Amino acid sequence: MSRHSWLNLLMRWSILAVGVALSAWIVPGITYDDAVTLLVVVALLSLFNAILKPLLVIFTLPFVVLSLGLGIWLINGLLFLAVSRLVPGFHVRDFWAALWGSLIVSLTNLVLSGLLRTRHVPPARPPPSKPDDVIDI
Repeated sequence: MSRHSWLNLLMRWSILAVGVALSAWIVPGITYDDAVTLLVVVALLSLFNAILKPLLVIFTLPFVVLSLGLGIWLINGLLFLAVSRLVPGFHVRDFWAALWGSLIVSLTNLVLSGLLRTRHVPPARPPPSKPDDVIDI
């Protein structure tokens, strides 16, 4: 992996950690014990989002389409709840808390990724060439 890839991964994990911490601060019923627990939650959520989420989206595609994308929010809530059941020290009271927590994580990811994205500057145009009598096809 190149250095740029590692930095990109670290940035994405940092944004996810901010989202989980923010959801624990805002949503009653979501807590974590310490920073180590938060790191484990971030790693497991990243793994679930990379492996399980695409499979779940494929299997529930008709529902996702019919619900106009709200099915993905439900999948995110289920993954959030699953992580809470697997990581000691990370507690999510019920499905509703997981659903709101996943919404906060998604919104945090959207906002911070948008703010931190580097803007692509298009290259300068080359100077126009002199007209010739040949027509290129």
